[in-house]
Amino acid sequence: MPEPQIRYETNELRLLFEVSQALEGVTDISDHLETALELMARYTGMMRGTLTLLEPNGTDIVVEAAYGLNPEEQKRAKYKLGEGVTGRVIETGRPMVVPRASLEPLFLNRTGARDLSKEEISFICVPIILKNRVVGALSADRLFADSVRTEEDERLLQVLASLIARAVQVRLDFHAMHSAVVEENRRLQRMARGGFHSDSLVSISAPMRSVIEELAHVSGSNATVLLRGESGTGKELAASIIHNNSPRAGRPFIKVNCAALPETLVESELFGYERGAFTGAVSSRKGRFEMAHGGTLFLDEVGDMTPMTQAKLLRVIQEREFERVGGNDTIRADVRIVAATNRNLEEMVASGSFRRDLYYRLSVFPVLIPPLRERRDDIMPLVTHFVEKAGATNGRKISRITTKAVDMLRRYDWPGNIRELENVIERAVILSGVDGVIDSHHLPAWMQDQDQPPAESAANPGGNLDEAVSALEKRMIVDALENCSGNMAKAAAQLGVTERVMGLRMRKYGLEYKAFRKVDALRKGWNNAVAQDVA
Repeated sequence: MPEPQIRYETNELRLLFEVSQALEGVTDISDHLETALELMARYTGMMRGTLTLLEPNGTDIVVEAAYGLNPEEQKRAKYKLGEGVTGRVIETGRPMVVPRASLEPLFLNRTGARDLSKEEISFICVPIILKNRVVGALSADRLFADSVRTEEDERLLQVLASLIARAVQVRLDFHAMHSAVVEENRRLQRMARGGFHSDSLVSISAPMRSVIEELAHVSGSNATVLLRGESGTGKELAASIIHNNSPRAGRPFIKVNCAALPETLVESELFGYERGAFTGAVSSRKGRFEMAHGGTLFLDEVGDMTPMTQAKLLRVIQEREFERVGGNDTIRADVRIVAATNRNLEEMVASGSFRRDLYYRLSVFPVLIPPLRERRDDIMPLVTHFVEKAGATNGRKISRITTKAVDMLRRYDWPGNIRELENVIERAVILSGVDGVIDSHHLPAWMQDQDQPPAESAANPGGNLDEAVSALEKRMIVDALENCSGNMAKAAAQLGVTERVMGLRMRKYGLEYKAFRKVDALRKGWNNAVAQDVA
């Protein structure tokens, strides 16, 4: 066998092996397709490579990944089924080899990446087939080659397409599962009580589905609701959802933080006062119960009320009437009460610190809102929601979140729940650079090493100063390479060092740029889709 042929087949075997390794166990092929196309170009000498997929509507074809095309050129590469060489291959399921692209009318050169007046190229395009259904195409071009070479390229691309097809199947399964969850969420939002709406509740997790169902059932009644759950889980939001889906929706929704009411001001705050009732009472004022007449009164942190406040509240809940401070007239209030607490009221009743009769009055319809660590499927939709919210508030446009940052967000237990998550995301948005990327180093220090408690990891990093400095330097280099998808020049610029220094530091820590050749784990398109579906 001639030596060039041996060399070609050896490169082919190496290529297939490395591509299969790159796609092994992948759940989202977006992270690894560019690596596969780069490997194809390196081992075969092809100039450009493109993977296109057929959209769910069955007519539009878009670029999923490319090598040798800039982002603007990729955006231009859109086809309809049957349009151009790519559209024809996907429509027929048969490969096409174009020896001279400049002579082929079907070759549209829609990307504008090739100047066919200056370079003569050959174009090879093969279908990606799953279960006898064409789902996309793999294509490549090289400088004009003889028919033998293009035949070999066609055969090689068909093998690569079969490898990629397996990863595409995993991706389609993942998106089908996600679509099913989103549709279930929509079903819950359409259910019960003449069109229950919980659009403000960003959730796709199973634990929250039962919560949404409970809120839907109780909203249309006048029953007193007790919302249970840790701080920051969204109890106030749940209370507003109950009010907005009740017959009282057009009436006032009044909030009271019971923990913030001093005992000396409880009566005047809740029930109001008459002019002259005490020094400084220069005019009459309505209390919160009177303000909420016809609507809903939200009593937050009821577990922190003093015994005196509990006694005064119990009478009003029982009688639905009260007198203003300094007044003699009895005022009746038609108020629906929704209470919330993060305390264990049962233990407080047993210890005598919370009135048993008040507990039973408040706990007519209890709803437990689970902490964020028990509904981790909600973390990324919430991240998406808060990124867009903080971006709009602070004038920042976030395009992506790195894989490492996503992993850290998913692994963290969130003791402060949704409130903590929103604060962390707003901080990360503010710290993000002009590239619009949220990286792991934009997250708080206590999240950097989640194997240790925050105080311990911050106060005692371990090792001597040189070891600590080296660990920090390596972390910054890794984050920069992830942020720049393995582009050493961009990573060096981000860190403020020369490419030569960057190369020396990478060799010092045994880092290879090829390992970072992947796109971000949270693609903006997926972000927008989830935000529209569940925000």
